[in-house]
Amino acid sequence: MARQFFGLEWGGNDLPCLTWDSLTIGRNILSLCAMTALKIINAVAPIRICDLGGWTDTWFAEYGQIFNIGVYPYAEVQIEVFPLKSRDERIVIFAENYGERYAISTPQTRWERHPLLEAAIDMMDVPDDLAFQITIFSEAPAGASTGTSAAVTVALIAALDRLTPGRLTPHEIARMAQEVETKRLGLQCGIQDQLCSAFGGINFIDMHAYPHATVSQIQVPNDIWWELERRLVLIYLGNSHNSSQVHEMVIRELEDAGSADSRIERLRNTARHARDAIYAGDFGAFGATMIENTAAQANLHPDLISSDAQRVIDIAKAHGAIGWKVNGAGGAGGSLTLLCGALSADKRAMLRDIAAENPLFQHIPTYLSRYGVRTWERESQ
Repeated sequence: MARQFFGLEWGGNDLPCLTWDSLTIGRNILSLCAMTALKIINAVAPIRICDLGGWTDTWFAEYGQIFNIGVYPYAEVQIEVFPLKSRDERIVIFAENYGERYAISTPQTRWERHPLLEAAIDMMDVPDDLAFQITIFSEAPAGASTGTSAAVTVALIAALDRLTPGRLTPHEIARMAQEVETKRLGLQCGIQDQLCSAFGGINFIDMHAYPHATVSQIQVPNDIWWELERRLVLIYLGNSHNSSQVHEMVIRELEDAGSADSRIERLRNTARHARDAIYAGDFGAFGATMIENTAAQANLHPDLISSDAQRVIDIAKAHGAIGWKVNGAGGAGGSLTLLCGALSADKRAMLRDIAAENPLFQHIPTYLSRYGVRTWERESQ
């Protein structure tokens, strides 16, 4: 059966064979967990919503502009550092959302159980004279099309960076996190999610030549920040987003069309318009840009706006919402960002009707993140 970790799906056996080796590793893990850690390293990174200009941060677009917003709930990584006990089982991964704890060794020639985590650990030149357990957790649902896998990787690399000399900049952390997916795992991956998690806040990203980009954080007065936070709503559609044949077909078409294709330029324009609207505090213009971006996604392929997404959009429109954006690339599953009108009572009525429409539809409370990835460490006591 296929396995998923934070939106990345992999083949594998869900029922591992219980062998002498696995029992031995299990005892070593329990022994490691019972020890007192020398120190605990913490890292958190925000997820991403409302990505306007998505699809233009890719290799086949060559250049692009993207607007996005970093929000909490965040991805969390915690590393418990111990004295070295065993080189073979010195690194333990605890994927808390999945209740899985297992040991790995480095370097690795293949990544099997949670490749995203294992490849990120393998990329970092961590010291070999320490043992550590790495706990990964996210309150955002897997496959919500909110850049959760990028947030996890950014937080993990930032935490591991505290075990090595020097400190990576947010831009360097984002670049390494993106290279885990593209170079180590051979996946299709843009650059915007990692940059949003690394920098946080409201961003305008100008990718002048893939994958090189500058990040301009949009600074606005508190009343605009607070009003934007109040109006934004994240709705999870109840099913994990999966890359599909639709995405593969769109990528092939855009690759053949080239970077000057009018469909890509239409998406680039939405990012610039969103930036200008937020600077002006013009929520009507910002909502119109969200709607335009969603229409541009549908222009790439109608199936990028799923029937579930359209049902939520219809309910939102009936309650006076002024903007909606299918998060990420679009398609089945995933989530939407909605921009509500001026009255909070209308927002609450909308949320009640969305919940009544389908019990799988889930409102995920969000708060705008003023910070990107953060790390700190303390003694274990």
